[in-house]
Amino acid sequence: MKILAIETSCDETAVAIVEATGDERNAHFHILGNALLSQIELHKPYGGVFPSLAKREHAKNLVPLLDAALEEAELVREDTQAMSEELHNRIAETLAREEGLAEAFFDFIDECEAPAIDAIAVTAGPGLEPALWVGVSFAKALALAWDKPLVAVNHMEGHIMAALAGGEGDGLVIKNVALPVLALLISGGHTELVLMKEWLEYELVGRTRDDAVGEAFDKVARMLELPYPGGPEISKLAEGLRDTEANVSKVRPYSDEEGLTLLTQRLPRPMLHDATCDFSFAGLKTAVLNLLKKHGGISASERSHLAREFEDAVTEVLLKKTERALVREGAQTLVLGGGVSANTHIRRVFKKAIEENAPNVALRIPTASLSTDNAVMIALAGFYRALRNDFTDPATLIANGNLSLA
Repeated sequence: MKILAIETSCDETAVAIVEATGDERNAHFHILGNALLSQIELHKPYGGVFPSLAKREHAKNLVPLLDAALEEAELVREDTQAMSEELHNRIAETLAREEGLAEAFFDFIDECEAPAIDAIAVTAGPGLEPALWVGVSFAKALALAWDKPLVAVNHMEGHIMAALAGGEGDGLVIKNVALPVLALLISGGHTELVLMKEWLEYELVGRTRDDAVGEAFDKVARMLELPYPGGPEISKLAEGLRDTEANVSKVRPYSDEEGLTLLTQRLPRPMLHDATCDFSFAGLKTAVLNLLKKHGGISASERSHLAREFEDAVTEVLLKKTERALVREGAQTLVLGGGVSANTHIRRVFKKAIEENAPNVALRIPTASLSTDNAVMIALAGFYRALRNDFTDPATLIANGNLSLA
């Protein structure tokens, strides 16, 4: 089965074509084409993703990326195509909300045969709704023009599948997945623990009560006067300090005592000993802000210290809550998914903790390229939904920024 997948949930525009074989228990994937364009540089001046700008860029970039992915997959067949007026008008109406997309779409479609694909998968949510709508409208238009079945994919299910997929030869494989699976999904918009007792059936067992962890990273980075995106910048400073202190015989101990400098302050670990599997990061963010206000200016060494202390606090809370959920739910597989799962320290700490404390649990973490938003993961999830004939009618498909997995 060949899946064409589209992802526009935030600030990455992505199109991929994946050939999938096998079944739910043993699936193999070969990436035929993969095109992705990040908007990070465009959003840096705003200190975060500016939704109307993201929407505009998606509309501008989808057709060129589709062309690039099809070319890589050797699926482009140039030939002038005739389209009925009724179908043309229906597609034009579908794309009407996306400025400039209809013209680029028809210019491309009119000169190419329908490629040899079996289904089109698209992220329907969650995410930034204006951005999601561009991908959804584009996928609906392609499904109509090429007469292909359409699969609506939950973005978070894509992250789970990306983590479960291991490399094999020049492709990916998902097999030998021991249930139940516990997924820690951490990104700019999500921090949640999701349980999968049966394949593709989910239960929410823990969530953030305020800020998502990626959002907290970005907000603290702004407080520390670091550029956007903040997570990698905090990690860079924290890792640099850890590398330095690894060569020092005695590291200055942390203390909560009053009157100490920023170099000796310890940040709180919110809800660490709370009996639930929920998270909270608003208080941690506020603690950083209060420290900065109390101490005034910040030196380079103090900035590095706070970056490390913040990352340590976040990691400790994530691990504690996840270990609690593992024990409670009897999970046999642990998945880390979402953009924050690319964090070097979080990956290192989780690997060490599972090896030492839960050696019978299989830890699945996506490769760096599959941890952030991408269309390959949407193709993986789309394949599993297609196996169940879980298709959607283009006439009724909508984008849902708050779409829930469980």
